Amino acid sequence: MAFESLQQIVDLCDKEQNSVYEIVLENDCDERKVTREDSLLQMEATWDAILLASSTYEEKLVSASGLVGTDGAKMERYMKNENSLCGSYMNLVMAHALQMGESNACMKRIVAAPTAGSCGVLPAVLVPYFMHKKADTPKIIEAMYVSAGIGQVIASRASISGAEGGCQAEIGSASAMAASAMTYLQGGDPEQIIHAAAISLKSLLGLVCDPVAGLVEIPCVKRNVIGAVNAMSATDMVMAGIKSRIPPDQVIDAMKEVGDKMDVSLRETGKGGLAATSEAVKICQLLQKKL
Repeated sequence: MAFESLQQIVDLCDKEQNSVYEIVLENDCDERKVTREDSLLQMEATWDAILLASSTYEEKLVSASGLVGTDGAKMERYMKNENSLCGSYMNLVMAHALQMGESNACMKRIVAAPTAGSCGVLPAVLVPYFMHKKADTPKIIEAMYVSAGIGQVIASRASISGAEGGCQAEIGSASAMAASAMTYLQGGDPEQIIHAAAISLKSLLGLVCDPVAGLVEIPCVKRNVIGAVNAMSATDMVMAGIKSRIPPDQVIDAMKEVGDKMDVSLRETGKGGLAATSEAVKICQLLQKKL
């Protein structure tokens, strides 16, 4: 049986004196009727796909629409700038988020985490950590199980679909998943893990889905950066001893309520928000002529 709440995961950890990673792994085996080895192999394959997508980014590649591309390379070059406000490590996180989002828009292979539109958030925090913090592959795999468990609860209690719940359901959910993974890697306990997810999710509450010309490009790619940076800040907050004043499961429920009340024009229809600006209308007209 899949998890119905984040608190259920924490309670199971307490009851079984086990980690979030082990609890989620066991649940996956029970749910899909697979062996532990099969589950781990599939997660390892997912991580390999993320690494491949990251390493095969093409800095000169531009999407068919011409709207996105090359920004990931610009960000990577900028991270060498000593005057950067965020510093080289955070710049690298931002670069990875842009690169994965651009690769998606350019129809390259990516890993939906949890969706294609939010595919840059989780890789953006995990890949730099793997490369520069010297975390080994097994530990990264464990963190991915943690993020999967948090994502599953959000999907069942609310939504991970922009069309159903707005961008808060995509980038917000991805950011919560990334924050939980990073908190695990930083040595956070189950309670800290779910509070990191809550802080990151509530920080993006109400984010609308307003793709220009109906494409997963503007503002989607750059929002992956916001989701990744948001996850990093949430992780540092909980590791400093800060908690979400609103219980994590109630944050998820609030996200669902906001999504349900969101006007349809703000839920991936391309009819409201940024998609309705005069510049967006011009872009649509130009693309129609192009086609």
